[in-house]
Amino acid sequence: MTRRLPAGAPFRPLLIAVLAGALAGCGSAEEKPGGVTRDEAEALDAAAEMLDKRELPDLPEATVPAQDAPAPAAS
Repeated sequence: MTRRLPAGAPFRPLLIAVLAGALAGCGSAEEKPGGVTRDEAEALDAAAEMLDKRELPDLPEATVPAQDAPAPAAS
């Protein structure tokens, strides 16, 4: 009695090796939490620092005093 292998059997070990290699490349030791690299995190920190140092314009003073809410109409 001869045992026959399924048609795709010789390619399964190769497929498993390729998928394992692809999954191993997904992560990086340089990544910080959140999935950004150190360079990206440094760029984001520098941008945040620039925004924090930026002077905001003064808010205009209110020229019209606040008015009371209108009374509901009697029906």
